[in-house]
Parts: sequence; C-alpha cells; structure tokens
Amino acid sequence: MTSNREIHLASRPEGWPTDDNFRLVETDVPTPGPGQIVVRNQYMSVDPYMRGRMNDVKSYVAPYALDAPLDGAAIGEVVASESADVAVGATVLHGLGWREYALLDATAARPVDPTVAPASAYLGVLGMTGLTAYAGLLEVAAMKPGETVFVSAAAGAVGSLVGQIAKLKGAGRVVGSAGSPAKVERLRALGFDAAFDYHDGPVRDSLRAAAPDGVDVYFDNVGGDHLEAAISAMNLHGRAAICGMIAQYNATEPPAAPRNLALVIGKRLTLRGFLVNDHNDVRSAFVSDVAGWLRDGTLSYDETIVDGIENAPAAFLGLLRGENLGKMLVRV
Repeated sequence: MTSNREIHLASRPEGWPTDDNFRLVETDVPTPGPGQIVVRNQYMSVDPYMRGRMNDVKSYVAPYALDAPLDGAAIGEVVASESADVAVGATVLHGLGWREYALLDATAARPVDPTVAPASAYLGVLGMTGLTAYAGLLEVAAMKPGETVFVSAAAGAVGSLVGQIAKLKGAGRVVGSAGSPAKVERLRALGFDAAFDYHDGPVRDSLRAAAPDGVDVYFDNVGGDHLEAAISAMNLHGRAAICGMIAQYNATEPPAAPRNLALVIGKRLTLRGFLVNDHNDVRSAFVSDVAGWLRDGTLSYDETIVDGIENAPAAFLGLLRGENLGKMLVRV
C-alpha cells in the first residue's frame, strides 16, 4: 500500500460536534527513519476525553491542532522498522490513532501479545480503560469490602468494568445508571445488584430507591445531576472518584448541578479527580487481577465496533450520544 488515510480536525466544535468538524485526508504511507517504525493500525479507540481536546483551551493534555490528524490509543502490526528493538510483524500499542498507518519512534510503542487476548482488548479491558476502572475504584476511592458503590454511565467501557471489579473485590451492593432499558438489563446480567435508566425520572429518586441505605463510593463518569444525586445519597465519609463529566462536555452554558456541595462539609465527603496516568504504579496488580478474571470467566467486557477509518468521526459522535455498549472501537 502507498496510500494512507487519516482523519483531520477541520474546525473546532461549538457545542455538539458534527461531521463538518472532521475531514478525511489521503497522504502517502510514511517511511521510517533511524529508530522509527511504521504501524498498520488494526483498531483505534474513541474516548470522551477527546471532546475536550477539540477545544483550544489549556488542559492536562494539549488540544488537537486544526488541519492535522487527531490522535489517540491504537493497536496494530509493525510493517516497517528501522529499530533493532521492534521487529516487523510485532503487534504494538501506541498513541497515534485516527489514521491507517502511523509513523512513530519505536520507544513510543509497547509490544503486546495477541495470542494472550484479542488485539482489541488491549485498548479496553487490558488497557487504559481497564486500568482507569481498577485504579479509580480501588486506589482513588479506596473501596472497602461490604460498601455500596454507585457507578454512572455504568454500561460504558469504564463503568461496566468498575461495577464488576467492585463485586469481585467484595462490595456489598453495586448500583449502576445507564441510558436505555437494554443497557439496564446488561448491567443486571453483569452482576450489578440494581440498575436504572436515568431517563425514567430524577436521578436522585432512582438512586434512593436503588440504594436505600446510602452510597459509600461513587464512580463518576457523568457529573451534573448524577453527581448531585450521589452527594445527596452518600454516607458519612463517602468517597467519589471523579473520572469524567460527559454530561457537560458539549454544553455551551454552565452546568445547573450539583447544587448541594454544602453537604460535602457535614458528611465529610471526599471528591477526588484523577487521571489514569497517575496510577501506573498499580499496573502490575491490575494486569495480574484482570488477566486472572478473564481466564476464569468472572469478568466480562463489551465492545461496539465500527468498521473503516472513514467512519471514525461517526463512531466518536455515537459515543457522545451513548450509542455504545462497552468500549467503542474503530476497526481500521
């Protein structure tokens, strides 16, 4: 192949992104220089945090540049190498998704074994997604056996793993919220003790019914009314791991909630934001635990796969609309 297709950011979204914010561009397949490799991407990840990078604002990661390819986690096969450390044919995990062929320094790629698990799993349950769930629940929120855990966006890539890990680590009760009856049923099949569709009424009321004795740990992927409901439901010394706030990523006005932050004082709550890269020290424990659970069948994971690099923007927009079950991936 001599042609390489990649997705560029054509313009910065105002509110919800549209197809017009993206452009499919054809370029030449790159040639590696000394110490570099070329990877033919097989799968790429689309993730909620990417919406923030489309804005030209200072954040924990640099914004995407206009008229340049986006990037993100991807996995693929090395098809050309000028590195003694990474051979042609190796399967590697790296950060240059949104394109068919990626040119990168060999030191920026992490070889993985596709015979241990499907390649796509390294972008989800065995990758950043899984580590986010594991570290957020056990390190940031410090869940203890017997506690009640509430997870928002619980049918998503991270949330569905949080709920299962909580049960495997001895949680007394696990409650999840999701955006459709089918997703609620999936959560129950995954072992959640209770689940509700947040469209059915105020989250505060649904959570109170699902966790009548209160919540000890809240894993937040949504923010807004979910965070407000969790604060109201949390018991003394409750802890919240703030992973994401997808409810306001496309908002053009300040969020209406939470309006009850004063409760944090009397309840002595801990609300702690985190980034997964701060918790690489638990990666070995994470891999050991998750690999064992996958082997014995006690942990399940879902994937929603969209085919074709040209459909990567549609996959990303679908993710923001909640059309995915589990991890949203593009099969390049």
